Order: sequence, then C-alpha cells, then structure tokens
Amino acid sequence: MPMSLRMTQPASPSAPEEAPRPAAPLLRPAHGDADLIAEIAAGLLAPAAHCSPKFFYDGLGSKLFEAICELPEYYPTRTEAAIFARHGADMAAAIGSGGTLIDLGAGNCAKAASLFPLLQPAQYVPVDISRDFLVEAVERLQQRFPQIAMTALGLDFSAGFALPASVRAERRLFFYPGSSIGNFAPEQAVAFLRGLRRNIGAGTGGGLLIGVDLVKDSAVLDAAYDDALGVTAAFNLNLLRHLNRLIGADFDVAQWRHRAFYNVDAGRIEMHLEARAAQTVHWQGGRREFAEGERIHTEDSYKYTRQGFVGLLERAGFASRAVWTDPAGWFAVIHADVLAD
Repeated sequence: MPMSLRMTQPASPSAPEEAPRPAAPLLRPAHGDADLIAEIAAGLLAPAAHCSPKFFYDGLGSKLFEAICELPEYYPTRTEAAIFARHGADMAAAIGSGGTLIDLGAGNCAKAASLFPLLQPAQYVPVDISRDFLVEAVERLQQRFPQIAMTALGLDFSAGFALPASVRAERRLFFYPGSSIGNFAPEQAVAFLRGLRRNIGAGTGGGLLIGVDLVKDSAVLDAAYDDALGVTAAFNLNLLRHLNRLIGADFDVAQWRHRAFYNVDAGRIEMHLEARAAQTVHWQGGRREFAEGERIHTEDSYKYTRQGFVGLLERAGFASRAVWTDPAGWFAVIHADVLAD
C-alpha cells in the first residue's frame, strides 16, 4: 500500500525570496479514453480478474489513504517518518542541497515537505495520478515555500515516463517513499527503476531516495492491511466506485467485500475484492459474470530483506550508498546513486 501510489520552474538555491508563484499547469490524465477503458477491461476479463492499484486514487481514495496512514495498525508511515526524523541530517549530508526533488506518488506532499529544510531543493516536482488532489496540495505548499520552484505533474508514472523540459536536468533526486515500490513485482520493479535511472542520466549527480518495507511477522502485516475500523476496506471498495465513473461500469459496491492477507510463499501482501453473490457487471463495451466468492486482485505489496532490495537496485543500475532503518528493522530508507555504464 502506498498503497499502490500512487503525486516547477528552475530556480537558483541562492535566489532572493519572492512572492508565491502559482504551480505550473498539470498534465491531465486521459481518463475515459479508449486506452484507459481497454486497460481496465483487460484486467476485469482476465481468467483471474485484476485491476491496477493506481485506480485507488481518485479524490476520495486519496483522502482515505491519508486516514489509513494515521491508523495504529498501519506502521509504515510512522516508522518511515521516525527514520527521517532520526537520520534526516545524515541524508542531507549524503545528498546535498540545491537539487531537483522529484516526488513520486506525492499525494498531499507532506513527506517531501518535511525534508525541505534539510535538502533545500531548488526545484520540487510532485507527481501523482490524482490530479485535483495534487493541485490543492501544491497550491498550499507553494505559499509556505515561495523560494522553491514547483511544477506539479498529474500523470500515471507506473508504466514509465519522460520528464518534461521544465524539470531541471541537474542533480535529479527521485523520492519514492512509503514502500510503494512494493506494488511492483520484483522484475517489474527492476524495469521501473531502470526507467528512473534513464530520467536521471549518468554523470549528473542525481540519485534515488526510496522507502522499502521489510519482511516481518505476518500478523503485523495482516493487521496493517485489514484494520479494525475498516478504513482499508473502504479504500479498497472505493476502487469500484472509481471504475464506475471511469469506464461507465455498474458495480454494486454493497455486493463486494475486502480481503487482505500476507502470502508467505510469494513474499507479498495481497488485496482482493470478493463477490458476496453471483452477479453480472457491465461497462462501456463489455461485461463479466462473477460467481459468488470470485475475486478481483487489486494490489500486491512485496516485502524485502535489506540485502535483497540492495541487490535489486544493483540490477537496475543503482549503487546503494546508505541504508537507514528503525530499531526493530521493520522498514528501510535507502539512498542510491547511478552506477557508471
């Protein structure tokens, strides 16, 4: 769970403080277009139905994820925040100031903003699929930090992307917190990270600061993704409401239930939506009959050992420079830079 994901004009770090400037216009995702309908339909019609976790994040889904991050069961947010609080100065010393901070799955931008006093970026580039939610967050943030140039990008970065020319090429640091990398299967994660490496470029002084959820007791993991209050269930079920809007589907949310569990053999949390009764769901240009108990697989969240993820970074063309963890070893924040070709 970022779950999922799921989130700027150049400025000199020594430039005098100026009046707040509006964030640059966002790139609007092509919701409702033929490619989007085809992507979602292909997942729903697969032998084992599935849907990408990126579709969790409409406006309500983003707010529900914020609520999840406050739950006692959901340890990743507070554990990662404690690592930043304890080791932030060391991170800043390793990374340096005045770079270009590219925040993937930015959401409300709070995690990156907490690092601004330490990293002092010249440019901040938050990227998120939930466009409207991101616009509001960046408008508030620009008022607090008028000296930082900001370009918000509303786009789906999960399948790879190229940064626009408005993003400074020097010292690009991709910031990918919250263990969202776990939404990719390991081979997909390697391909995704290679794409980030291409966006950084060799010899530019850029790198990666990434949060990784580590392997731990399955009871802790199960509770984190199936909380007692049912907030995660609401988050998962809201995906069906989002699909109804995106592709004209007629999911009856009341006829589905949330399922989440740690798959020990696969090393991942799985989230599913399970049909409470047999039903037929229609959407623009298609339909599917679901049997009682049949599931739609909505998210995976892979967990890693420290050594295992460092090896994955190396396969993607990154060299791990520092690893910071909490005392219990539940979570890691890793700084890596680009390996020479």
